[in-house]
Formats: sequence, C-alpha cells, structure tokens
Amino acid sequence: MQYFNRKWNVKLRSILTLTIALSFFAVPLSGQEKTDTKNDGYQQLFDGKSLEGWSGNKKIWSVQDGAITGETTKDNRIKANTFLIWQGKPLEDFELKLKFRISGNRANSGIQFRSVDKGNHVVGGYQADIDITGRFIGILYEERGRGILAQRGKKVERSAEGKSKVVGTTMDEKKFKEKVDPKKWCEFTIIARGNHIVQKINGITTVDFTDNETKKAASKGILALQCHVGPPMKIQFKDIRLKRLGSAEKK
Repeated sequence: MQYFNRKWNVKLRSILTLTIALSFFAVPLSGQEKTDTKNDGYQQLFDGKSLEGWSGNKKIWSVQDGAITGETTKDNRIKANTFLIWQGKPLEDFELKLKFRISGNRANSGIQFRSVDKGNHVVGGYQADIDITGRFIGILYEERGRGILAQRGKKVERSAEGKSKVVGTTMDEKKFKEKVDPKKWCEFTIIARGNHIVQKINGITTVDFTDNETKKAASKGILALQCHVGPPMKIQFKDIRLKRLGSAEKK
C-alpha cells in the first residue's frame, strides 16, 4: 500500500510539473501582439476605454462614449492635419475592420495604412478617405504623396510610369448613398495583399486598386487615424480589428 502511494505521488508531481510548464509557454511574452483565436485571428487594437497603444496630440484625441475621438473646436484648432498613430508592428499584408462616424461642417478624416511617421504626429502614405459631404468618402488617397489614387466606385490600375487607368467599376453610386450615412456608425474594411488594395464601406466595395508604380508603392508601414485641419469637427472610431495575412492567403 505504501509503495502504491509513493508511486502515485510521483505521477501526480510529474503531471503538475507538466501542467505548470505548458501554462508558462501559453502566456504571451510582454510586448507581443495578441490575436483573438475565437474571432478568426483578428487582433483588437482598441480596448474601448483608453488610448493605450496609440500616440497622438492629447489636446485633440481622447476616448468618448467608448470610441477613439478626434475633435477640434473654435477654441481648440489645429494648423495642419494631425494623426493618432498605432504603436504596434508595421502593417504589411492585412485586413483591417473598424467602425467610424463623423460630424461637423466639411468634416474630413481618414485611415492611414502602410504609411510613414514623419514626426510630430504627421503621417504620409495610403489613406482610406472619410468625409461628411460624400465627395471623398471611400476613395483611396495618398497623404503627402500622389494625391487621389482611385475615385469611389472605380477599379484602377496604376502603371510603373505612374499613369492610372480605370479598368472597371465596383459599385452603384445610388445604392452606396442609400446604405452609407457617415454621421451614423459605418464599417470600413481595408484589405491589402501585395500591391493590391481593396476598400469597403458597409460591405460595398468602394475601391479596387493595383499599384504597379513600384518606386512609390508601399508594401509596409504604420497605421494611423486622421483629424483634418479646417472647421470644428469630430471623428470617432471603435471596434478596430486587425488580421495579418500570411503567405498562404496571398495566393
């Protein structure tokens, strides 16, 4: 009986040691990105209550009503576009989903991706555009670069020489305006694989762009949110989810 108890105690200690070891390796190391395996591999970039993991002008950016908020007023203006920059690893091939809403006369904003941090919360690069007038929302723009790369509703191919050619359409403008009201919460999706970029708002493809201008096309860069210079405005973002795409998904 004593032999049996000693044997069982040895086995029990071995099991406990193995369990502790496995638990240790299952905990992500400090500073590593965490993905939500229960949500198709998307990583949550905003905790809903703070700007942890983001860097920007604290006079402009805050958290209001559970959303990242960029706001200017008559007494709190900006002299140039300013950005809230995510501090995670640069984006390469990815799929980004977030919700946004915007208010204010001539309010304008955007989502920077594969972009460059130029210092002092200034960013240049690809931008998925947002505005309240309906003129620019959904287009692909390059901040501090080539300007408008693709208008809303267009499938565009840009040549190595920098010439853009419309090769198709992606949506019906009337249906887009019926389904998208930027003053209410809308979902923006950005998918980038290699030199191919697709943008969607509320499931409607607004841009399909292929960038063959290799001297200026970006394959890697930062993620940032824009607050635009001009009249008082407010832009809000929430439910920000990022999924990095591996080589198997590029095919």
